[in-house]
Amino acid sequence: MRQRRIPAVFMRGGTSKAIVFHEKDLPDDRGVWPELFVAAIGANDPNGRQLNGMGGGISSLSKVCVVGPPSRPEADIDYTFFQLAPKDASVDVSGNCGNMSSAMGPFALDEGLVKGKGDQAEVKIHNTNTGKIITARFQIDEENAAVDGDFILPGVAGSGSPVSLDFLAPGGAKTGKLLPTGNPSDILQVESVGKIEASMVDAANPCVFVRSEDLGVVGTEMPEILEADAGFLERMEAVRRTASVAMGIASDLSQAAKIPSIPKVCVVSETQDQNLLTGEKMSGNQADIIARMISVGQPHRAIPLTGALCLAVATQLNGSIPHGLCRPGRTQVRIGQPSGLTVVEAKMSVVDGNLFADSASVVRTQRRLFSGYVYVPAKLTPSLDQMIFAAE
Repeated sequence: MRQRRIPAVFMRGGTSKAIVFHEKDLPDDRGVWPELFVAAIGANDPNGRQLNGMGGGISSLSKVCVVGPPSRPEADIDYTFFQLAPKDASVDVSGNCGNMSSAMGPFALDEGLVKGKGDQAEVKIHNTNTGKIITARFQIDEENAAVDGDFILPGVAGSGSPVSLDFLAPGGAKTGKLLPTGNPSDILQVESVGKIEASMVDAANPCVFVRSEDLGVVGTEMPEILEADAGFLERMEAVRRTASVAMGIASDLSQAAKIPSIPKVCVVSETQDQNLLTGEKMSGNQADIIARMISVGQPHRAIPLTGALCLAVATQLNGSIPHGLCRPGRTQVRIGQPSGLTVVEAKMSVVDGNLFADSASVVRTQRRLFSGYVYVPAKLTPSLDQMIFAAE
């Protein structure tokens, strides 16, 4: 049976890559989207390599974005993020991808969904996963989003044109509260781990932060070392599931297992010398805090952007674990991670006596890698057989 082809763009956003679809090019029946995305990415691969699709075998390369007309008056576009996994068929829409958010404004400009002014563009992005607005600002080069530039993003080879992202009012992205438990720090009773102190914060995406020594690691290990440590990964997943219940994301541990992308779980430590994936050494005085984050069961080679945004906000919360470990007096936080430094600015204010996250800002780069069609088997489902594509 022949394959179906769907117009698509393959893009890098920050340290992630994704297939980007126009909503209008997908089936009206959203119930068939997950199976379509699994086929396009090549997910559910027992070998974990995703050779039969566009994925790259790790969670940061197993992503799909869908862009459509805005459903909020203050936005220019709607953007929905889908997290897939290399080895199973899960398609998670519970959280946003900050890195791919950096590609959504340029995609909208290049596709004619928005217009820029002169040599600058500003795009208001409504992320439907979190209900939050993200403002993207970037340069225009010959009517398209600029790609060439001098900005170097750790984890990405070469340099590019900067994309400035402001995540507006990022608190409560999933749970509705900056501090879902009401506390900057709690003691969790975690199966196979015991009692452990954790800071559970929801900004851009919900995250749980624990001290590296409490999980049996130094905090500066390379991703491949952590990935080979099955015991560490099991403890991190146990913490994540327990925190999911404590934060009100899941009703029990079983349900938490079915929501793999949030909360993200991160071990943090005081700044110290560390080796980078490039082979270089980063001295302790270059960073304000060190982080190693797990997402969809895999240690990240570069900290997920929403995780970095949440961590930066957490460092501003008195009584939290990140606040106690971070160098004091900074709103611009330098996070040391395996690929180098991620710098995030977190702006806070006091509203009715409560600390409020006004914004979290960061700079990324992006690049369109391919435009054309992605192919999926026509035999996927009966409803897919009925799909009519303008491209055919």
